[in-house]
Amino acid sequence: MAEENREIVIVDNKTIQEKIYFIRGQKVMLDSDLAEIYGYETKNFNRQVKNNAEKFEGEDFMFQLTDQEMVELSRCKNFTLNRGTGRGSNIKYNPYAFTEQGIYMLMTVLRGELAVKQSRALVRTFKQMKDFIIENQDFIGSKELVQIIVQTNQNTKDIAEIKSQMATKEDLKKVMDNFIDPDTYKHFLLMNGDKIEADVAYTKIYKSAKKSIYVIDNYIGLKTLELLRAAKDNVEIIVFSDNVKNKDMLTKNILNDFRKDYPNINLKMKIAGKKYHDRYIAIDYGTDSEAFYLCGASSKDAGNKISSITKIEESSKDMYHTMFGGMLSNKDLKI
Repeated sequence: MAEENREIVIVDNKTIQEKIYFIRGQKVMLDSDLAEIYGYETKNFNRQVKNNAEKFEGEDFMFQLTDQEMVELSRCKNFTLNRGTGRGSNIKYNPYAFTEQGIYMLMTVLRGELAVKQSRALVRTFKQMKDFIIENQDFIGSKELVQIIVQTNQNTKDIAEIKSQMATKEDLKKVMDNFIDPDTYKHFLLMNGDKIEADVAYTKIYKSAKKSIYVIDNYIGLKTLELLRAAKDNVEIIVFSDNVKNKDMLTKNILNDFRKDYPNINLKMKIAGKKYHDRYIAIDYGTDSEAFYLCGASSKDAGNKISSITKIEESSKDMYHTMFGGMLSNKDLKI
């Protein structure tokens, strides 16, 4: 996807935020605005997206606005019907909206120095909006905060998939390197000796499970559960914990709401027995693909300080197999 010779929008935080709308419960940008930012006519921009349609399947990446949504959008002060380039004053079809993860996916089909520059600005804007929410969470209602955390972790899951596709593209790698400030370690941990974004590390581990995920962690909360959403359907999940009291501890209401919102997740909670200091993960216990991980921090806190996740070597697996096997008969944890 190469840039056209068109006048390019000067991208700054204010410009981008004025082009972000809240539709169907999430932040989106319209095809005409993205085309303008990247220097395309809208019809040519959408043609490039269509040529890579398999990357944008599902409304969690992009969707076409309905007539009713167009009416509601027309009431926004920053929206004008003839704003898009290449579509003209008489729109022949309703515009397409790209979600945050759709915009990240868009970066995998963009080429050239300009694409990297403009993509970097988009990524930074979405990051700043998330940072604002985190810094001001005391002013946000608990229900809204839960919804925000759910969406943020869903985005993390999607970004993990996108990053794996971008690994061989040096220009696009520069974009994602700027998604998190490399001068701070609060978002990173060390996994088998390599620096990796904390949430992405857990997402990668949980997503590898085909049969089961067992977790030993005495400090659990909403984020513990949200990260487990990366698991495939029908994977058995057991969290062994004594749910030690802390400001972010898991409550009965949070657990009930989570189970109600995600009935497809096969989640069980059992007591740990008050004898574990470290955190452990068992993947596909009792199968040929069985794997164990030693985690330095609780998943809900991973990345706040420097910590590590280490995969247990084959020579030591029997000991951990026995340890987890002895816990399967533990009593259910009452939250």
